Amino acid sequence: MEDNLSETLAFLRARLNAKPEIGMITGTGLGALTERITGEVRIPFEEIPHFPRSTVEGHKGNLAFGNIAGRPIIAMEGRVHLYEGYSPQEVTFPVRVMAGLGVRYLLMSSAAGGLNPQFDRGDLMIVTDHINLKGSNPLTGPNLDRFGPRFPDMSQAYPKDLIRIAKEEAVQSGMMIRQGVYVGVLGPSLETPAETRFLRMIGADAVGMSTVSQTIVAVHCGLRVLAIAVITNVNLPDCMERTSVEDVIEASRKASGVLSDLWERIIARLPGQ
Repeated sequence: MEDNLSETLAFLRARLNAKPEIGMITGTGLGALTERITGEVRIPFEEIPHFPRSTVEGHKGNLAFGNIAGRPIIAMEGRVHLYEGYSPQEVTFPVRVMAGLGVRYLLMSSAAGGLNPQFDRGDLMIVTDHINLKGSNPLTGPNLDRFGPRFPDMSQAYPKDLIRIAKEEAVQSGMMIRQGVYVGVLGPSLETPAETRFLRMIGADAVGMSTVSQTIVAVHCGLRVLAIAVITNVNLPDCMERTSVEDVIEASRKASGVLSDLWERIIARLPGQ
């Protein structure tokens, strides 16, 4: 891991004109914000040494550098998942890279299934906490001491001041915003009615197959995390409806413009150095 990181960082530093301050990861159908990057440089994942490649529909698979709201950012247009066959360490390798480049904030968008019956399709949910049901943790194995401690504290994985900024910007722009707990599952199969009932019973408001592993590694690296999920469908266990990846992508794309506006406002508000 250390050797791979060093090689990847050397490759990227040779192509950057500025040190990125903010890292972003966009999920299924949610790449509209990166189209607003000015002075951008885009590098396909497959050209970056040791970088995992996305195999999922709706993920462009580029690393973009530039500015949004006058702030230097590095953004993943798409992500990789455990269900694609990658290890937890491979899935979170890009977060290590961002931390190595000097990023202080990690902002993540994802598509998620709603579990809270008060949610509607197309809602945006600020993640206030998470439950890891992926069956793995990306910090297993030797600890990377230069990034963080062996046992990182997760009591404030999603800082309250960043959540407050997101809420305030949503309210000021007149958009509906939800808050809730995100439960991360392995996938790729979607949930059964019984699983949906269980996930709601343990306190989850939305379910997805990303975000959690990246947050754990980001916290280990000392990054400040803000995550917003698009509710692409609502799972009610007593009247489950069929869901396809095409439905998820379409719902994500419809919400992408509104979410991009919100992210741009949030980025402008983030405390500087």
